[in-house]
Amino acid sequence: MRREVRYGLIGGAIALVAGGVGGYTLMGSSDDEAPQQEVMAADGKPGAGEPSVKTGPLSAREVKTAATGFLDAWQSGDVAKAAKLTDDAEAATTALTGVTEQAHFAKVTLTPTARKGDTVPYEVAGQIAYKNQRAAVSYNTSLTVERDKKTGEPVVDWQPTIVHPGLSEGDTLRTGAGEAPPIKAVDRNGKEISKETNPELAGVLDSLRTKYGDKAGGKPGVEFFIQRAKSGDKAAQKPDQTLKVLSKGTPGTLKTTLDVKVQAAAQKAVATKSKASAVAVKPSTGEILAIANSPTKGFNVATQGSLAPGSTMKVVTSSMLIDKGLTSPNKTHPCPKYVTYGGWKFQNLNKSEIKNGTFAQSFAASCNNAFISQAKKLSDDDLTKQARDVFGLGRTWNTGIPSFDGNVPVQSDAQMAASLIGQGGVRMNPLNVASIAATVQSGSFHQPYIVSPDLDHRSLAKASRNMKPDTASALKYLMKLTATSGTGAKAMSGLSGDIGAKTGSAEVDNQKKPNAWFTAYRDDIAAAAVVPASGHGGDNAGPVVRAILNQG
Repeated sequence: MRREVRYGLIGGAIALVAGGVGGYTLMGSSDDEAPQQEVMAADGKPGAGEPSVKTGPLSAREVKTAATGFLDAWQSGDVAKAAKLTDDAEAATTALTGVTEQAHFAKVTLTPTARKGDTVPYEVAGQIAYKNQRAAVSYNTSLTVERDKKTGEPVVDWQPTIVHPGLSEGDTLRTGAGEAPPIKAVDRNGKEISKETNPELAGVLDSLRTKYGDKAGGKPGVEFFIQRAKSGDKAAQKPDQTLKVLSKGTPGTLKTTLDVKVQAAAQKAVATKSKASAVAVKPSTGEILAIANSPTKGFNVATQGSLAPGSTMKVVTSSMLIDKGLTSPNKTHPCPKYVTYGGWKFQNLNKSEIKNGTFAQSFAASCNNAFISQAKKLSDDDLTKQARDVFGLGRTWNTGIPSFDGNVPVQSDAQMAASLIGQGGVRMNPLNVASIAATVQSGSFHQPYIVSPDLDHRSLAKASRNMKPDTASALKYLMKLTATSGTGAKAMSGLSGDIGAKTGSAEVDNQKKPNAWFTAYRDDIAAAAVVPASGHGGDNAGPVVRAILNQG
């Protein structure tokens, strides 16, 4: 019975003096002049009456001339001249003007170093002067020279990173009173959480400060920071980033729902993998107990990721099938080798099958075609409605930090069938999947959150209906069976209490191994983890979740 089966679809160095910029040099290669080409007319001769346009690779001299011209102009304060030496004068003017007017740089010194092909690295050093505050700032970045498509002349390829390496499109450098006062974040028991003690939570803490700094009772200080562009997608919103503190503000204390012991266990567990993410929640309330990512720096997959959840989605699918009376745990429900739907032929891994088994056996073994075979009995939007109305997926979650709230789109034909096993267009992250397990454990959906809604009076998402009582009981039975004798038994072995689990292995195009998923609960703690490109869910993500549940 302990076998995770996946679905398959069958069918269809010369030193070049760098002008006046810092008196340094740009290092070039020995081919100071690369061969150029001219635009020719159809007869193979230079276009009559039209100036020739250079093409081909840039020479070292061209790179040096364009780079030093731009850096000299910027350093001297001639923004207009510097901007004209780029391929986007308007954007360059706005950004370079902002260095003086918004970041309050009183002086900019630009020191280039050895070029690397068409790219010229350089150090930016400046004196920030804001009211009575003064501070020296320096950092390294680079620019790239390219050939203008119309004129063929070398120009600076304008990018926000020319001003600062941490800038993205729409971001700005600023110096001033922090938009939000600093915070002293504490866990549910009052223990402090900081970037020093929990570097994996640095982004989360920045987000909490941005959202709750002015509500936690603190006073802002003066900072040099990146003000992030506002995103229409709250899941993708980046928090502002402090680069240098000129004067410290007074932090306000912000209580979170995190538990430092559970957080430590989660982070230690994901750190055993090169890439992994996990979340733990409290089923009875929805409170988030832990958010962990490996590596610690970078995108927060745990709450903002958007990945196919694989067979963990079968929890939602099963609730729908049982709610509709299409099956029940002890009902005969075979899992055939092949199922054809929507023009596609689906097969189980290794062409396995459960000929005369029950639905409980198919669930515990995670046999895909037991679920895909039901597609013909369903409407295209049935799964979408069940995910939204019972499990709260796809509704607007106000967690207190940026989060992707799950997406189970309405699909048809083969894609609808694939969505029943968490493939197709279904997308989730560990926060969403942990919430699914939590909903089963508690019997109803409680939207996850990291800061109490009482602080800012925000509304939490609600499910429009609950599962039928018999369905809720059946799901707990199925997940317990999986945890004790199914695909989750190895990871859950020896755990006592009210337990349940579900494994998942989500296939990804052009990826040799599937993403491993595991979700489980033990009493009043539920957790989920994903380990990308690692294989079987129970073997790879299971131990991560087990380590978290041990703290429950």
